[in-house]
Order: sequence, then C-alpha cells, then structure tokens
Amino acid sequence: MDKDPDEALVARYRSGDPAAFPALVARYQRPIYNAAYRVLGNAEDAADITQEVFLRIAQRIEDYDASLRFFSWIYRIALNGAIDLARRNGREEPLEDDESVAAGTAWEPEAGVLAGERAARVQGALMKLGVEDRAVLALRHFSELSYREIADVLAIQEKTVKSRLFEARLRIRELLRDLH
Repeated sequence: MDKDPDEALVARYRSGDPAAFPALVARYQRPIYNAAYRVLGNAEDAADITQEVFLRIAQRIEDYDASLRFFSWIYRIALNGAIDLARRNGREEPLEDDESVAAGTAWEPEAGVLAGERAARVQGALMKLGVEDRAVLALRHFSELSYREIADVLAIQEKTVKSRLFEARLRIRELLRDLH
C-alpha cells in the first residue's frame, strides 16, 4: 500500500478509504517537518506546522487539483504555514542559535559531536537568512527537490528559483566562510 502513487492514495482517501490518509502522513511527515524546521529553526514550531498541514489536508482534500503533483501542493501548504509563522513570530530577522539543535551531542563520540556542532552552525546560519532564502535552500539542499519542483512548490518561475538559490548560496557561504 505504501508504494501507491500519491494520486492513488488521494483518490482512495477522497472515496472514503480511511487507510489512505495515514499512508500519506507516513510518506510526508518527515519531509514536511524537515522543510518547516529549516525555515523556522525551532523543533516545536516545525512539529506544529506539520500537524497543521495534515489537518488542513484532511479538511480540504477536495481542494486538491489532481492535475497538479500532490507533493507540490502539500509542500506549498507547509512552506506557506512556516513562512507565515516565522513572520508572526518576528523570525524574519536573525535569531540566536537554537540550543535544541545541538542538544544531546555531549555524550556522542568526537565525530558525532563535531557533526552536531557543524549542523548547529549550518542551522544557525540559515536562521540569519530571510525566510524566502531559507525556503529555497531547504527545498533544494535538504529536501533535494529539482528546480522545476521548487518552482511548483513556491509558485514561481524556474529562473526565479535559480536566481534566489544563487543569491541565498552567496549569503550562506559568507556566513559559513570559516567552515571548511
């Protein structure tokens, strides 16, 4: 069942199959959470956005246009929610490093600690960028979407995706220039 294409799961859910929705949640929960976390930099807020996304989908599945890719629709809902929350919380501006990112690394071997510190630095640098930069970088480098898929998710042209990525990469490279 978990190998069903998204559209088949959506069709099954729309027609009243209660097992289809948990399959969609299982398929997208982690990617949606990760995308929201990269934009928000806060685990609790990312979990809230993830939950809200699935509630919206459950309530508004009839709004989904089957001529579009489902993952683009769900990612757009998630990113819009994360960006809106970031703006409401005043996180458009740089934040302090999120301590929850580095939590739990003190008892790991040295390599694990170094990897955790590096991940915390990358997340801290992401949080110093604007939400649009964070969104495009998260979709490309953490969710591994193509330029076309990012354009679909963000409802922008592919050349705009490339331009935003170029500029965001320059900004994050400058913030992380001491990491080699």
